[in-house]
Amino acid sequence: MSNACLGTSPPRRDVCPAALSVRPTRATRRPTRVAAGPGSAAGTPRSRGPGHSIGPICVRSSSARCRSCEGSPHPAPVPERAQDGPPYLGSRLPCAWIPSVVRAASRSRRQEGSTLAGSSNPRSAPPRARRGSSRGTRAAAPARGKNAQGKKRVFDYPRTGYHGLHRWLPSWRVVLGTILGAGFLGLGAIVAAYATIDIPATGGQDTSAQTSTVYYANNADGSRGPVMGTYAVQKRTIVDYDTLPEYVGQAVAAGEDRSFFESKAGISVTGMARAFFHNATASDGTTQGGSTLTQQYVERYYVDKTTTDYVGKAREALMAIKIAQTESKEEILGRYLNTIYFGRDSYGVQAASQAYFGVDAKDLTISQAALLAAVIPSPNNWDPAVDAAKSEQRWDIILDAMQEEGWVTPAARADLTFPETIDYKRSELYRGTQGYLLTTVEKELAAGPLELSKDELMRGGYTIITTIKKPVQKDMNATASDFYKGKLIESASKKDSTPDKRTKVAMASIDPATGAIVAMYGGQDFIDDQINRATVDAIQAGSTFKPFTLIAGLENGKTLNTRYAGYTPQTFPEWENGTKKVRNFGDEQFGYIDLVTATAQSVNTVYAQLNIDVGADKTVDVADRAGITTTIPDVVSNVLGTATVHPLDMASAYATIAAGGVHHDPYIVASVLNSTGSTALTGGSEGKRVFDKDVIADTTYAMTQVVEQGSGKNWIKPLGRPIAGKTGTTQDNRAAWFVGFTPQLATSVAMSQVGPDGKAQVTITPKGYKFGTSIPLDAVTGATMPAQIWSTAMGKVFELADYKKVEQFPERANVGPKPTAKPTKSPTATPTPTQTQTEAPTTAVVPDGLVGKLQADATSALYAVGLVPVIESAYSDTVVVGRVISASPGSGKKVDAGASVTLVISSGPKPAPTQTPKPTQTPAPTKTAPPKPTESPDPQPTEDSAGG
Repeated sequence: MSNACLGTSPPRRDVCPAALSVRPTRATRRPTRVAAGPGSAAGTPRSRGPGHSIGPICVRSSSARCRSCEGSPHPAPVPERAQDGPPYLGSRLPCAWIPSVVRAASRSRRQEGSTLAGSSNPRSAPPRARRGSSRGTRAAAPARGKNAQGKKRVFDYPRTGYHGLHRWLPSWRVVLGTILGAGFLGLGAIVAAYATIDIPATGGQDTSAQTSTVYYANNADGSRGPVMGTYAVQKRTIVDYDTLPEYVGQAVAAGEDRSFFESKAGISVTGMARAFFHNATASDGTTQGGSTLTQQYVERYYVDKTTTDYVGKAREALMAIKIAQTESKEEILGRYLNTIYFGRDSYGVQAASQAYFGVDAKDLTISQAALLAAVIPSPNNWDPAVDAAKSEQRWDIILDAMQEEGWVTPAARADLTFPETIDYKRSELYRGTQGYLLTTVEKELAAGPLELSKDELMRGGYTIITTIKKPVQKDMNATASDFYKGKLIESASKKDSTPDKRTKVAMASIDPATGAIVAMYGGQDFIDDQINRATVDAIQAGSTFKPFTLIAGLENGKTLNTRYAGYTPQTFPEWENGTKKVRNFGDEQFGYIDLVTATAQSVNTVYAQLNIDVGADKTVDVADRAGITTTIPDVVSNVLGTATVHPLDMASAYATIAAGGVHHDPYIVASVLNSTGSTALTGGSEGKRVFDKDVIADTTYAMTQVVEQGSGKNWIKPLGRPIAGKTGTTQDNRAAWFVGFTPQLATSVAMSQVGPDGKAQVTITPKGYKFGTSIPLDAVTGATMPAQIWSTAMGKVFELADYKKVEQFPERANVGPKPTAKPTKSPTATPTPTQTQTEAPTTAVVPDGLVGKLQADATSALYAVGLVPVIESAYSDTVVVGRVISASPGSGKKVDAGASVTLVISSGPKPAPTQTPKPTQTPAPTKTAPPKPTESPDPQPTEDSAGG
């Protein structure tokens, strides 16, 4: 209320009718009361809305107050009102919301009892006036759908007359209308598509199928390499559905679409929705199908290719709906059975019956029909010859479904047994060593982004370029062939020089720069042995695992100069075997040696200590980063290669070292072109640095010493170029390895032998002779036949143009703690305990009390301080047999670490002179030899004695 109004005597009104007559709206919401002040009536409400809200307007005053404008007066000239007419406000008002208030005031004036002159109590006003006083004034906003100038908007968004979130939320009428409109449009599109889609007069099977060809790697000049193999659809035999037993079709329906015989729709909306939701939300990359048997029939019989896009799936669904109305169930099922791929290179139920059971389709039993239906989703994986357990599980599911549908009685179901299958007669495509390469290509294509099945390979007309270099593969095959023929085994008599037929050899070569599999030997003939010894077979790694522990040590503070005691046996409480003892291979003794010597000589006891110090989990982590895909146990004995690995994995892991610590996943498919010649896939993966280059430089240096002065020097060093590698031999000589690399190529050679059952690994039958001698081998180790095979194969490869250039390894980096300056004043500057542990002492003191000890106790005492015992024998009348007579240097002497100490062991009293005994009575040399120590060796050492 303005002061001018309050000052009028007598006032015509206490409250302006314009203020009393306005109701709050959504724009103003619930008003708040403000304290009385100058120019305002007590308790007058004020709007909290986004628009302006005015206070009471005095009809006798020339001003009005706008509370949204901080109460500043707005001049509004008002002429004198008529005696009984409504108040009149001038049109020259500064706020756009004033006209609404004016109209409200006019409406209030026309209502009965709206004039409240002389009353200051709002409760005495009529009901409508009271509501206006208590709720506040209405925020004057543009009409809905209009802007501030009152013009109609095409799209009322954001919505006028609302504030906050409500301005941005569309009206429910708009939402509903949009949904209904889109639905009608979609329905119309579906109807139009259904009306215009055509069903081909005949199916497309066989007529559009194109041959896919697999090639070796491109030649150096870019030209295409030789053909490795081709995939083509085999001729099928069409059978009449009426000639088949009824349960054949029922078995297929039980596995693929149980509602097939009852459904008239041809599609399953719920199935497609479920598949769509799963494929859209699955985080593990798996996909799910929602196709009915009729949809599968359309895809295989009419479309003749696998459809993956949603547009193609929608087209197939429409075709399925139309076909379900035009073709009988018997026609659909019969053509489906004659078209589908069942595995074993067989298309159609007749070919499958012959391939699996050697019978015609009309003679199939219920069990046989259920098995054929069971393999349909994944014929190459669920074939009983591949996975018998999965095959039988699926067979049970099919029969259970048939029983639930009433197609098989419970009694008949209980009598059924899993059917026997005949041997799989593979196509000549897989004959020889190339069968292992082709099946590896198939698996990689099926698991890759294209997800190409064997069926699609036979139909799609693809061109597949592999990474296999034909010249390298040829040399690898020739070396393996010579081994099996006995040509690699040196023998003067040439008798019995061929290896055991059950001995298996696997080889794999990988390019360190890319991860490409350059060559791979999985066996002699895939037709005879379907186990790829390079990718599927897994054998114990032996000492080829030691470089992984060396890397772990260098990553965790050790250096190549770190020294450990190398005597044997040694006892470790952390070891898993019952005796807690570890032995070196051949019980060879060493003093305190550094990690370079321990690597070159494959010293088990040193690496056992290193793995205990670093942690077995670190070895597991390094192996995993390097490229080992099998499970490695987190136990300290893993350093000796107790875990089983694939030969291809070992080549990949050593390729990571050859690449300076950068890992590439191995792959065999370089590229895939579709039938139009465009690139559908490019193989290979981005390299990932997994190890520090300096750590790998030191590791590589240590591994070169295996060739220069260790177990690889006989066969590998003569190749005359920088080569790093490691030999490996497992417990009981059941596996033997040599894995080596140059900067350009990493190659693994693994040998094993299966038992009479063709599965269990047994000791490899030794053939041949010790290097440079005519002494027959008594055991196969990594330094013997595997190293010879590696040397022979790579010797040929190094003559090829791609690998003839000699490349050098990086220089030794000497990672690890560096020597620090001598401490000056502060005692805290002395080296930390971890630093002193990594450096071996330069001198040692001969222990006290050696004289009189048992030989075993004395030697152990010397090894414990880093000295090497030298044993001599002598007669003694005073010292008991087997005990030490003397030690030289003597007890307490300071000598260089690793020096020799001669122990003279008593052989007992010298025999007294008697009559010349008969020659037969002369004591045998074995009786004068020193007796065995009282602490006898383990009767049956386990993997703890495996080595190089």
